[in-house]
Amino acid sequence: MPGPPAVQADQFAQQDTDPRAGIDEAVAGLDDLAALPLSEHVDRFEAVHTELTVALSTIDKV
Repeated sequence: MPGPPAVQADQFAQQDTDPRAGIDEAVAGLDDLAALPLSEHVDRFEAVHTELTVALSTIDKV
């Protein structure tokens, strides 16, 4: 089972959504981590890190 698709930071920056939703979505990306092979963990962590970085960059909207 592949992880979530790679996400461009620009894609999130242009969305006019609630940053809290982005944080919840990013953390949800770790829900099935235990079911993934270890070789896929790094990619998943990197995707979540990117999503959290984008959400935190818009923290003034929270």
